[in-house]
Amino acid sequence: MNNFPALAVFRGRVASGLTDVTHDPEALDSEGFWAVVADFEGHLTCARFRDVRPLRRAAQPVAWRGPAPQQWSSSLDRDAYTTGVQKIREHIAAGDVYQTNLCRILTAPVGPDADIKGLADRLSARHHAPYAAMIRLPSHGIEVASTSPELFLRRDGQIIQSGPIKGTGRTADDLLEKDHAENVMIVDLVRNDLSQVCETGSVSVPRLCSVEQHPGLVHLVSIVRGALSENTGWKQLFAAAFPPGSVTGTPKHSALGIIRSLETSPRGPYCGGIGWVDADRHRGELAVGIRTFWIDRTRSRLCFGTGAGITWGSDPHREWDETKLKAERLVSIASNGGPSGPDGRPRRAPSRP
Repeated sequence: MNNFPALAVFRGRVASGLTDVTHDPEALDSEGFWAVVADFEGHLTCARFRDVRPLRRAAQPVAWRGPAPQQWSSSLDRDAYTTGVQKIREHIAAGDVYQTNLCRILTAPVGPDADIKGLADRLSARHHAPYAAMIRLPSHGIEVASTSPELFLRRDGQIIQSGPIKGTGRTADDLLEKDHAENVMIVDLVRNDLSQVCETGSVSVPRLCSVEQHPGLVHLVSIVRGALSENTGWKQLFAAAFPPGSVTGTPKHSALGIIRSLETSPRGPYCGGIGWVDADRHRGELAVGIRTFWIDRTRSRLCFGTGAGITWGSDPHREWDETKLKAERLVSIASNGGPSGPDGRPRRAPSRP
């Protein structure tokens, strides 16, 4: 076990002085400032911190030494992934689902001195992300650095907002009709999820399929908003909305079954929810845990997930390429140099003659 102290960093704020850790979502409606990690499989960790202060940008970044570029491996290789895409298309043809997200996990070894704060500092310097976060709770198995571009849930009093992303390309010209259709399907799913806990008639879509520019790619982003019903809190909100619709599929229950049958590795914090809750002010912001690294100490490895939403209009090889696009920049930053190779892994350096 390393001796790194518990710490959480969010946009412009750093939290220290850990006081409580719980797995009960009702704690988020009690008091105090909480860091939150909910993994895709449903395990929730809430950590309350005593001290929250502005993040000093002048602070010396923590050193990070990542894995060698050639050490990354993928839970699904190209053949397995494209076969999975085709199986999802068969489920769509059979009427089981309309859309399902298919993901793979990249892993590489790290040593006991690897500090996730160092990776978070490196990512912060090289890759801007609207929902960047680092949560380090070594004694509770949580060491996560996220550069998520996607809002899962934002709460301000009783107002709830979600920002599902569906549709990715290097430029706006890469976005297809399939991407727009996929986004609309997921917006309908998120509307349905929030309608379970919001006042009747309050759920709206103020923004649909807007193109957003992010480092190295573009996304189609929509906004869904509603007003929580009286006496409804985080427990009920999680029960209605988790896991995030944009990284599962529609119908969600059927998509989750297909995901379990095709994916060979747990997603962990990837595709879960990562963020903070200020219970005193009834405010909070959780991102979808995409573009996210975490350290698995039981296997001494660094992990990163990447995936794509599959519809009937999906081309298996294009979807594989999308997972590469989403991974290549960030995995290269986390490694000791080198652009990424065909699996989304950094390329092996050329051998010396």
